[in-house]
Amino acid sequence: MRLIPAEPAQLVNAPSADIIFVDARVDLVGAKSLCKILNTTGLDAPLLLIVTEGGLTAVSPDWGVDDVILFTAGPAEVDARIRLAVGRQSAEQVSTRIQTSGITIDESSYSAKVHGRPLDLTYKEFQLLHFFATHPSRVFTREQLLSEVWGYDYFGGTRTVDVHVRRLRAKLGDMEQLIGTVRNVGYRFNVYEDEPEPAPRERTDA
Repeated sequence: MRLIPAEPAQLVNAPSADIIFVDARVDLVGAKSLCKILNTTGLDAPLLLIVTEGGLTAVSPDWGVDDVILFTAGPAEVDARIRLAVGRQSAEQVSTRIQTSGITIDESSYSAKVHGRPLDLTYKEFQLLHFFATHPSRVFTREQLLSEVWGYDYFGGTRTVDVHVRRLRAKLGDMEQLIGTVRNVGYRFNVYEDEPEPAPRERTDA
């Protein structure tokens, strides 16, 4: 366990942690502000609040904590709450990550990688790749992509789709074939095995 002063500069540069405890036994107002600061710094670890029984009445959803622990809780209860909080976070992280055909998309951080290499995507390029990856092998017309990714209130033409597909393919590099063109129809996301098995050798009779 490591103790860090409740100061913004210290919190922003704090080392990564599996779980974070905030002691709210004495200063509830300060603890609430601290929790909000932690959440704005891109917190990626469960946040647990240590409170007195009287302090429980002040805790609400806008604190942004994952759970509360009474300061009188025994070791078994504390251990159980830690395991549950870490387990919930792991489940959420899995649900926000898409892996297919060598592409990894993290919905929570709006980031994507191809075979481990980060892709420098604009917001719309990310949305387009995400849409393709979540609808594998399905063919979409330019009009459909325009309404699904850009929205019905977008007044630009379908040429926008072509431009973004071209840029996205360029950033995918050797994996540009993932976004296939269906002649006279539109585009689709081609699914490939991440580690294809070698093709069996043909048997030749002597």
